[in-house]
Amino acid sequence: MYFWLMRITVLGAGAWGTALAKLLHESGHDVVLWGHEERLNTIHKQGCNERYLPKISLPKDWKLEADHTSAIKNATCAVMAVPSLNFRERAEALSNFNGIVISATKGIENESYLTMGGILSECAPMAQIATISGPSLAVEVARGIPTALVSASADEAIAKVVQDLFHRPTLRVYASTDIMGVELGGALKNVVAIAAGVCDGFNFGDNAKAALITRGLAEIRRLGEACGAMPETFNGLSGMGDLTVTCFSKISRNRTLGERLAKGETLDTVLADATAEGYPTTSAAHHLAHKLGISTPIINEVYSILFEGKDAKKAVQDLLTRKSKAEAS
Repeated sequence: MYFWLMRITVLGAGAWGTALAKLLHESGHDVVLWGHEERLNTIHKQGCNERYLPKISLPKDWKLEADHTSAIKNATCAVMAVPSLNFRERAEALSNFNGIVISATKGIENESYLTMGGILSECAPMAQIATISGPSLAVEVARGIPTALVSASADEAIAKVVQDLFHRPTLRVYASTDIMGVELGGALKNVVAIAAGVCDGFNFGDNAKAALITRGLAEIRRLGEACGAMPETFNGLSGMGDLTVTCFSKISRNRTLGERLAKGETLDTVLADATAEGYPTTSAAHHLAHKLGISTPIINEVYSILFEGKDAKKAVQDLLTRKSKAEAS
């Protein structure tokens, strides 16, 4: 159905979109990068995306396009790497697209509780939907540092096509048909990473963070299973793998958000510096868990800090003083 060398449009010229576009271009694909005109002009003039991927040289012969219609014209594949809050708007513009659409965005939509793949299924009914996720700091991928990801689609053949698109010596890609599990793992780990940042802000040490990650993964698995995901997916790259790197990396936006809040900065100040997908996802996850009757104490406390103004120290105290229970529960 698809040729190996494809015309691919990457929607989103942030760190992740630019890194993926660079990788696909290096693999020989005909790549168009769509984004805001001002940012694209800067990339064209400087030869790099200095704000998001400093000191990393970018291709000279790819196409930079600020017009969405022109960007996707004749494309056989579109990669969505826009913030989750803008995802539906971009997805609606693909209503007549009949190629492969790959979500590279990690989030859950408020009110609908749809993953990004779910939004694509609604908005782009003619397309073949897939996602790519895993422990992937954009700057490391752009530099060619060894990384492993997972491609997922309900259609096994499409998952394999996406796997082949991205697989290369420095990027090992595995395939999965559990798109729900892969997407939820990638989205929910950002919420736990905010809590991990709070631990760092209070200098709690490695014991506390290890416990937080372990119990956070249990919450992710419980909520994921309730949404129809396969439990074993959360032991893999889009679950434990992505959770680990996001909770420990010093350049993780979500971990940094929690750390700065614990150190006394205001939420508005932190959010003004960079997009942290865990912020909107926390609200969606909290309300989804409540709707499904799933116990998610870590997610709930992060919600109370971000959306109810709860003091971070009080949130930590309330977590630690919960009634003791069996680990498996």
